[in-house]
Amino acid sequence: MNKSKQGRLIVISAPSGCGKTTIVDRLLAQNQSWVRSVSYTTRPPRTGEANGRDYFFMSAEEFELKQRQDFFLESAKVFSHFYGTSRAFVADCLAQGRDVILAIDVQGMKQLCAKKDASMPMTSIFIMPPSLEALKSRLEKRQTETKKEIGKRLKIAEEEMAARSRYDHVVVNQDINQAVREIEDLIK
Repeated sequence: MNKSKQGRLIVISAPSGCGKTTIVDRLLAQNQSWVRSVSYTTRPPRTGEANGRDYFFMSAEEFELKQRQDFFLESAKVFSHFYGTSRAFVADCLAQGRDVILAIDVQGMKQLCAKKDASMPMTSIFIMPPSLEALKSRLEKRQTETKKEIGKRLKIAEEEMAARSRYDHVVVNQDINQAVREIEDLIK
């Protein structure tokens, strides 16, 4: 950690199924000085997810209390569940000179843009699928959503992709290794 250097917020957004979590995991494995901000959520854990590692899982009541206490730097309702980023965690890491990766949705990015100032240097990257057909195929392969839910995610993905101009950079995830290299080059 370099206490004389201000850390940077690295925001990565993508429609559901574009590989955002895998990309962030690989970036963190290759750059041990970077830290992930673990989001808080009201959604139930998926198979293999652990509380505190993947998300902090909580009830809607607990989440709403934290919102009222101004605990979150950004928060959003996505697919019927709430997600949020700890304001204190991000501020502490940035003050220590650590780069913090936030994997958040477009709603959260809009909130960060409204709050952005010199005390929070930020680089933002939007990950695009190669096509909507490829995205649909990726969502179907996950086998975590019904056909109706996949349709809803694809509709929202189109809306999110329309907001990509809010980001500093756009990366098309044709191949996970290519996307990780490209994002790493943009960050460094």
